[in-house]
Amino acid sequence: MPTNQQRREAAKRKLERQIVRRAEKAKRRRIVGSVAVVGVVAIVAGAVWWIVSSNSGDDAASDASPSSAPPTPEVTIPTERAPMPKRPTPLANPVACDYKNDAGKQASKKVNKPEGKDVSSNGTVNVVLKSTAGDIPLTLDRALAPCAVQSFISLSQQGYFNDTKCHRLGTTGLQMLQCGDPEASGMGGPGYTMPDEAFKEIKYGRGILAMAKTQQPNSGGSQFFMVYGEAELPADYSVFGSISDEGLKVLDKVAKAGANAQAGNGDGTGPPNTEVKFTGVTVNA
Repeated sequence: MPTNQQRREAAKRKLERQIVRRAEKAKRRRIVGSVAVVGVVAIVAGAVWWIVSSNSGDDAASDASPSSAPPTPEVTIPTERAPMPKRPTPLANPVACDYKNDAGKQASKKVNKPEGKDVSSNGTVNVVLKSTAGDIPLTLDRALAPCAVQSFISLSQQGYFNDTKCHRLGTTGLQMLQCGDPEASGMGGPGYTMPDEAFKEIKYGRGILAMAKTQQPNSGGSQFFMVYGEAELPADYSVFGSISDEGLKVLDKVAKAGANAQAGNGDGTGPPNTEVKFTGVTVNA
C-alpha cells in the first residue's frame, strides 16, 4: 500500500500534468491568455495545498475521495483607479487606419469595415453599454488609440454588439471582463483586423478599457476587455478609453458573483456567473 507521502507526490504530479495541458490549450485560445497565468499560479498553489492537506490523515481517510472541491475564494477588488496612460509623443491628426480583412475568418456578424481615411486623433467620445447587469458608461479617447475608437463606434452604430454576451471573466490575478464576441467563444470577430496602437508606457488597472488580440501583431478586431482590478499585463494591448464609476460598480457586482472556470479554457477564467448581455449601445460622438 502506498504511503501518505507517495500519495501526495502522485497527486501533485497529476495536478502538474493537468495544468500543463490546460496551459497549452489556453495558448491556442483568443487573447489576453498569456497574462492569465498569474491567476493559474494562484489556483495551482491553492489546489496543491488542498490535495496535500486532504491526504495527510490516516490510511482510511487518505484513500477516500474528497466529497467536494475547495470553496471559491472571495473576490478582492482594489478601489483605487489606475492612472490613464498618456502618449509620450502625440499622434499626427488625422491618421490613417489600415483595417484589413481577417484572412480565413468570416465575420461572426455581418458588418461593414470602418472608414480608415482621415481618422481624428483628438477628442473623446461618450458611450453607454446597456446590459442586463446594468449600464456601463465609457469614455473613448481618440488620442490614445484613434483606430480602435473609430472601429468601436462603427461597430456600435451598426448594432454589432447588440444581443452579445461577455464571455470571459477573470477574478484572480487578471481582473477583467472580456466582451465583443457574438459567438461568446473567444474566437469570434468582425471579419477584419486593425493595427496595434499600444506603447511601452501603458499600464493596466482599475478603470482601463483596452482592445483584445491574439499573440499575433495587428490582430485586434471586435473583442475588448474592461479592467476592474489588477491586471499585470505586458504593454501589448491598445488602451482606448476608460470606464466610469457607475460602470465599475456594475463590473464589481459581476465579479463578486464569480466565474464558471470549468466552462473556461483552463486558465482560471470563464463565463461570468452573472450574465452580461448587451441590449444596446448609445454613442454621443
